[in-house]
Amino acid sequence: MFRLRAMAAAAAVLALTLSAACSAPGEDEDDGGSGSGPIKIAVVDAQSGQLSSLGKWEYKGVKLAVDEWNAKGGIEGRKIELGLFDDQGDPTIGTNLARKIDSEGYIAMLGTAESAVTIAMAPILQQAEIPNITSGQSPGLVAVKSPFLFLNGPTSTTYDETLAKYIVDQKKITKIAMITNNGGYGKGEHDAFTKALADRGIKPVADQIVTTDQKDFSAALTNIRQKAPQLIFLGAEEVESGLIVKQARDLGIKVPFAGAAPQGTPVFLDTAGAANAEGTIVSSPYLSNDISEASKKFAADYQKAFNEEAELHGAKAYDGAQILLTALKNSKVATGKELADAIRAVKHEGLLGNFAFDDTGVGIFETSIGTITGGKLVAAS
Repeated sequence: MFRLRAMAAAAAVLALTLSAACSAPGEDEDDGGSGSGPIKIAVVDAQSGQLSSLGKWEYKGVKLAVDEWNAKGGIEGRKIELGLFDDQGDPTIGTNLARKIDSEGYIAMLGTAESAVTIAMAPILQQAEIPNITSGQSPGLVAVKSPFLFLNGPTSTTYDETLAKYIVDQKKITKIAMITNNGGYGKGEHDAFTKALADRGIKPVADQIVTTDQKDFSAALTNIRQKAPQLIFLGAEEVESGLIVKQARDLGIKVPFAGAAPQGTPVFLDTAGAANAEGTIVSSPYLSNDISEASKKFAADYQKAFNEEAELHGAKAYDGAQILLTALKNSKVATGKELADAIRAVKHEGLLGNFAFDDTGVGIFETSIGTITGGKLVAAS
């Protein structure tokens, strides 16, 4: 009798397991697959480690958008539920999280801000048919060629072509040194800016590659100083870029620096020191919170919700979340390929500009030039 009861219990467990496995992604497994449960969206970003500032900005941007939609009743009468995952800026952790997201029924992912992590996760998410809107900007994201991967900002190609137009074409600066890291972001910046210079017949006077976890840049900067450049291009994230600038000034290097999104953030400014960062040239799709009425409203709402000033990464994540939520609404909470197609079809007037996705998953192709002046990023004259 005991054996028969045990066999019956095992059969019941197996049935429940099979039933759960057949539930549509994002549906509440307890509601019979009716689609009345919460809509589960994963947010993946570094919440610890050197890149945690990016992840925290990103999550706040996403949360602000989701809170707005939930306050209006959600989508199709269903609330949107966020799951926050810490990838620690590590591609291996990212791949494990991709499998976890799939197994736990998330129907879409927002993040990461780290290109190398997103690239590592992309094949798993593609196989699972989970659309991903990333804040990374490496051209390597496009090279993945996943129909489930979308960018909520321009690639390094756009950032650095805009930068080269300003530095070389407009300012006539041609003696340029480069210092970039060997991570996904740094390599993307290195290749994009090198190409932009090559298209103008310019070769960098110095091309220094550092590691992503490096703290002492004296050797690379001494080499650069010996070449007497007019300007130094930075291809590294916020903290590392700030350390490079600070150490360069300590070595007596006085020429301006130039770079993309990281150089326009408060973390870069705080790490480098305002005086050291003065004059830094930045290519960005979001120069300040005052660029439009929409950005002013976003900044005010962000300040009210989190008691801090909004910046680019939060704005990018907010745009990405709005695009995803609009696609979910338009598709009546579709999943898989149907949701990916709905994202690609969205035309969104966002904080960063007007989004219209092409077949590569890129939706925006324009940045502006700003300079750090008096401790703030302002539009260049």
